[in-house]
Amino acid sequence: MEVTSKDIQTFLDTVEDKRKEDVLTLIDMGKRLTNKEPKMWGTMVGFGKVHYRYKTGHEGDMFLFGFANRKLALTLYMSYDINQFDELKDLGKYKTGKGCLYINKLSDVNQDVLEKLIVKATNQLKNSDMITVVE
Repeated sequence: MEVTSKDIQTFLDTVEDKRKEDVLTLIDMGKRLTNKEPKMWGTMVGFGKVHYRYKTGHEGDMFLFGFANRKLALTLYMSYDINQFDELKDLGKYKTGKGCLYINKLSDVNQDVLEKLIVKATNQLKNSDMITVVE
C-alpha cells in the first residue's frame, strides 16, 4: 500500500452524516495515540508508516494504525491477529477478521478499552522483528 495524494478533508466530505462524528473521533484518537498525522492510503485513513517483510520474502509498506469507513462497518486495522488481545472481552459489540476489527458505530464499544487495544496492538507491531518503523 502507498499513501495517496487525496487529502483528509476530501475524504471527510464523502462521509455520510450518520458516521461523520465517529470518523472524526477515530481521526482524533489516531493522532493522539500514534503522534502521527492522518494520511489517505487509498480509501483508508492511516497513521504512521511501517515497512514489513515476511519470512517468505514478501514485503511492503503499510500504516501503523488505520481505519476505513465501509458501508457495513468502520473497519479498524491494527494487528496481524486481532483476536489475540484480551481487551476484546471488555470492548463491547464488534466483529473481527484476521487483523481487522469491525464496529458498526463507536457507541457500541467502550472507547477507553478501544484506545488501550490500539496502543497495545501498535506497540506490538513496532516491536515485531518483521516491522521497521519508517515514519
